Amino acid sequence: MSREELLTRVLYRDALVLVINKPTGIPVHGGPGGGPNLEDLFDALKFGLPRPPSLAHRLDRDTSGCLVLGRHPKALRKTGAMFAAGKAKKVYWAIVEGVPKKPEGLITYKLRKETPGKGWKMVVHPHGQDAVTAYKVRGTAQTPNGVRTWLELEPHTGRTHQIRVHCAEIGCPVVGDPVYGPQPYDPARGSLQLHSRSIALPLSPSRPPIKVTAPPPAHMLADLKACGYTGD
Repeated sequence: MSREELLTRVLYRDALVLVINKPTGIPVHGGPGGGPNLEDLFDALKFGLPRPPSLAHRLDRDTSGCLVLGRHPKALRKTGAMFAAGKAKKVYWAIVEGVPKKPEGLITYKLRKETPGKGWKMVVHPHGQDAVTAYKVRGTAQTPNGVRTWLELEPHTGRTHQIRVHCAEIGCPVVGDPVYGPQPYDPARGSLQLHSRSIALPLSPSRPPIKVTAPPPAHMLADLKACGYTGD
């Protein structure tokens, strides 16, 4: 991604924060292995301030959508506290395999990180951390790849890979999930179909929360439309 393209992905800007529409397939930071990442391009987002913005939270490499950046240290502390206290309302869209047994509900499996052999993953465990995800079915469709469902999800907690594990645990893994989806992973089933659709931030006690919405990525549109999405 170029700095110019990143500028076109700014969804919201004020004196405190930026919200950008993160593309799928690129990590938000370099990590121990380095490599291309969004943080390396943040100097294009200074908009007159002396330093680039910083990440207020994280999205997985293959998750797209609303990503919040703090524009200076005070803003970063404020947004960080907001996320830690659960005051930032996040809504995700996902295309999942199959259909949940109930049209809406709460998923409450506790999660913890485990390292089974090479690498790590999050697993459901009775002694894990509390994790709560609300979901609602927005539509279903018979596709060339089987029955798929469009889910709207609201995580009430912020555990790593929470939505992906919770969807898999109710028998409806996110389409394209290489870790929690059907194994062995089949790249032909496409990229991860998980999108941070909107975020609401109570930045000022005297004003309503700001709400920012990100359009879904191109690779999700076919299944979204099959499930009833009309582009609103």
